[in-house]
Amino acid sequence: MRKVNRRDAIAGILAGGASVLALSDNALSQNQPSALAFAGKHVAKPLPFDATKLNGISEKLIRSHYENNYTGAVKALNIVEQRLAALGKENDLPPYIYGDLKRQELTRTGSVVLHELYFANLGGNGMADGNAKKLIEKWFGSYENWEAEFKRTGNALSGGAGWTILAFSTHTKELHNYWAGDHTANAPFSVPVLVLDMYEHAYQMDYGAAAAKYVDAFMQNVNWEEVNRRVESLGGLP
Repeated sequence: MRKVNRRDAIAGILAGGASVLALSDNALSQNQPSALAFAGKHVAKPLPFDATKLNGISEKLIRSHYENNYTGAVKALNIVEQRLAALGKENDLPPYIYGDLKRQELTRTGSVVLHELYFANLGGNGMADGNAKKLIEKWFGSYENWEAEFKRTGNALSGGAGWTILAFSTHTKELHNYWAGDHTANAPFSVPVLVLDMYEHAYQMDYGAAAAKYVDAFMQNVNWEEVNRRVESLGGLP
């Protein structure tokens, strides 16, 4: 009998295919507990803006990003949760198999949440105002200083993968531009205020390897009304 390695095993579980560790839909339905944590019923949110009206970011790119990457992450998260539900009763399951699924749960959750924040802070005119601008000026000295540092952080991720996240730390009570190398690399106890997707799927169709031009286009389309709502959710100007 062929030995199933770690990669093959987790691929079989996620795909629900012919792997010796994969489970049928019947097994999932029979074993799935009532716990909401493993419901696997996440639904993709609709785009909150007209994809034809962004400045410098094409509708084709947005549609591909939304349908393939974001919606794909939602579907993957649902599958992972359902697999966790079924495997929870498998007492003889090797710990690394369950651990790999928990890693996938964290990764897919991060992708879903960050994509939703990203799309929600697009569709505006790029003109910063309100409490968000005041908060930025407080922590960076000026809006221009912050914008230069935010762009620099984003460009540092070009050619690879990750996110640039302007976030307020509820632990340190500080506002920072965070470099996030993947969907899970977020500052602990931080509230995202503005999210920039720097994975190649977010810009390559329009800009190729010219990620800096995409970052410039992103800034022209920031929905500062949404950013202000996030700042106001902090409970006043920190």
